[in-house]
Amino acid sequence: MKVMFSIMVIALTLQPLTAHASAIQPAAAAARPVAQSDDETAVRSVLSEYKGAIERLDATGTEALFTTDSTVFETGGTEGSYANYLAKHLGPELGHFKSFKFSDYKVDVHLLGPAAAHAIETYKYRIETKSGEVVERLGVATSVLTKENGRWKITMMHNSGRKPKAQ
Repeated sequence: MKVMFSIMVIALTLQPLTAHASAIQPAAAAARPVAQSDDETAVRSVLSEYKGAIERLDATGTEALFTTDSTVFETGGTEGSYANYLAKHLGPELGHFKSFKFSDYKVDVHLLGPAAAHAIETYKYRIETKSGEVVERLGVATSVLTKENGRWKITMMHNSGRKPKAQ
């Protein structure tokens, strides 16, 4: 709870500074593409590592991508910490899958300061179970990441999926 409060304070504190800084930039500078920072690259890497583990159906080592006090929300439910989610939900679930593939993946990363970021991921996913059932969904995830000892980790993740509209 303290972490979430700190992130909100950082975000609210930086918002006026960000708005002011963009207002005083020369038009030519504002029009130039902004290079991806090392921190943004690192945040994307954490999310990519997690996504890759899901596609490999092997969550081994993914605990290192999350803070110990993390919270996971999935499709309307609170899963608790990532360790709990992995032990009681994700880990057993992956054992029932033959494949899990993401497509049309997009991620938007926003740095909230030197040690906080949030990301919005949108994607499609296709699951094939070992029994032959196929599930296709549209998905979205929002994550809050914090920097601990120089490494970005997921502090809060909320993901959900829905059936695509029939065509």
